[in-house]
Amino acid sequence: MENNIAISCRNLTKDFKVYFDKGSSLKEKILFRNRRRYEDRIVLDDVSFDVKKGEAIGIIGENGCGKSTLLKLLSRILYPDNGTVEIEGRVSALIELGAGFHPDMSGRENIYTNASIFGLKKEEIDDRLQAIIDFSELGDYIDNPVRTYSSGMYMRLAFAVAINVDADVLLVDEILAVGDAAFQAKCFNRLREIKAAGTTIVIVSHSLGQIEQICERSLWICDGKIRAEGSPREVHPAYLDFMNRRNEHEPAPEPPVEEEEQPKNRWGNGNVRISALRLFTDGGEEVVENVQLGTSLRVEMEYACKRPLKKPQLNISFYRTDGVLCYATGLMVEDELGTAMTGQGTVTMEIGRILLLPAQYSIDVSITGEDGFAYDDWHDARRFVMCCPQVEPGIVRLEHTWECTQAPDAKETNATEGDGEPCRKKNP
Repeated sequence: MENNIAISCRNLTKDFKVYFDKGSSLKEKILFRNRRRYEDRIVLDDVSFDVKKGEAIGIIGENGCGKSTLLKLLSRILYPDNGTVEIEGRVSALIELGAGFHPDMSGRENIYTNASIFGLKKEEIDDRLQAIIDFSELGDYIDNPVRTYSSGMYMRLAFAVAINVDADVLLVDEILAVGDAAFQAKCFNRLREIKAAGTTIVIVSHSLGQIEQICERSLWICDGKIRAEGSPREVHPAYLDFMNRRNEHEPAPEPPVEEEEQPKNRWGNGNVRISALRLFTDGGEEVVENVQLGTSLRVEMEYACKRPLKKPQLNISFYRTDGVLCYATGLMVEDELGTAMTGQGTVTMEIGRILLLPAQYSIDVSITGEDGFAYDDWHDARRFVMCCPQVEPGIVRLEHTWECTQAPDAKETNATEGDGEPCRKKNP
């Protein structure tokens, strides 16, 4: 395995015997031998990929495609029938909620048990115990039996232990969806910190937004094989389009969608179409290419429905053209219109002061149904260039002021406007 590779999987194959009618007692096994029919179900079929050190990768796919099985192979809970898995360094896994916890032991006792499974010595656990308890936010409940914990409390404790073992590789299954919004945000911030520290992260999730926040690469598994891998912005739309077609449950729109070739940056079932996306400055002038930093911006999206849509969600995202997500937001259209989206119309988004730093940006827009499937998902719908006379690092300018004071007896007064008076400067 190369020095810069943390995980190397080659030709992984895993199948399971699925019994249709299996006797449980010895008598049933002897008398009803013919009932022990089963089929071999291939869950993973010749899967190969590498994960670099410090890289974060997301694994996506529909239920039953083999995502969790792959994660269990990586954590060595299961072993492949064929192929090899090589991992360099200590592995910490959040595969199943509360796995390894004893229900009658307290949270504190389970910290010691769970952390020792990850390879920590008692002295190391002693040093990190308070940090684990503080992160879990369990407070006085830490000495209660974990059987009295809610699923959210289980997740808090399990996550707090897993991220404090200084693992080289962190494997995370879908359990992050259990926590409340505040704790999820805390977890993501922590994941960003450990990723910045060089930890390799593999996340299995149905929340594509979570993966896009953390991961540089997505791996789409379909029917036990790798269907696609690459940037989340490239893989996720193709996956959504595939799921949209497979799970289509609404009748075809009337009139039918025009028989024209679908652009490669656009997906959806055609029940609604974003017909135009325009940008206007605060003076009402349409943006051709350049936008000055600090100006007001109005985004207008025109749409045309093939049929009435109940509870559609309109989403807009601003990306720097190198793939960095700068901002994203959404609107439940029915809440604003007070009725279903029908016919034609316009949705307007007003931005008081756009403070993105000089670079080229693109806008993604989409309209999805209540079930999350895309009616129209338009990537790179519009581009614009932010302009500013000053060159500053980063993504966005934060409005701020500077203030410096100098003691009256100081000899140098070039930084003040008079002895002892503060010198204030506001950013442009």
